[in-house]
Amino acid sequence: MSVKIRLSRVGRNKTPIYRIVVTDSRSPRDGRIIENIGRYDPRKEPSLIEIDEEKARDWIGKGAQPSATVAKLLEVKGIS
Repeated sequence: MSVKIRLSRVGRNKTPIYRIVVTDSRSPRDGRIIENIGRYDPRKEPSLIEIDEEKARDWIGKGAQPSATVAKLLEVKGIS
């Protein structure tokens, strides 16, 4: 099983809010998740980025691959 850290969209039409989730790479974008580790709201100024650093580091240590967007968000928060 290949595990990814990626965004899952929630919210209404034209008002996106994203959850940062750990999921199987074969599941759909808003499908079944393994764990919710944060959230991202791009509409706020500045953008709201909340990530549980301990869980993120733990999953990356276990081999989970972040998507390109999540990798940028992790870089902003200082998590590698």
